[in-house]
Amino acid sequence: MAAEHRKVIEPEAADRRKDRVVHARFSASELGAIAGVAAEAGMTTSAFMRSLTLEGAGVSPFFTDDDRAILDLLLSDMRAIGVNLNQLARVANRSGHVDAKAVSAQTADIQKIVAAVMLELRSFAARGAQRRRGTA
Repeated sequence: MAAEHRKVIEPEAADRRKDRVVHARFSASELGAIAGVAAEAGMTTSAFMRSLTLEGAGVSPFFTDDDRAILDLLLSDMRAIGVNLNQLARVANRSGHVDAKAVSAQTADIQKIVAAVMLELRSFAARGAQRRRGTA
């Protein structure tokens, strides 16, 4: 479905009575796994499945435009670090010498990016859980 055809559900519409049913078949083990994850999220199985379905269809997207911009910046930083590591590896392979200072600097950059990615993912997960429960 093209993005221009997707309809975003307004918050007041989400609060209305749920009076329509969609059927899907799951094995006992699949349904048990889904129910377990829903319980961990503090949700009913129905609310959990509704949330996932709406997110997956793009009706209630998990990532906002700001989220995507942040992820794009982090991805760009990670690519730059990868390029630098490849350059260090080429120099080490050609010369047989490893520049410890350069490797140390790249390692520090990698640790910073990984920490930033983890913070962002935790923030996304917390916000998503709040939205699913209707507390955000």
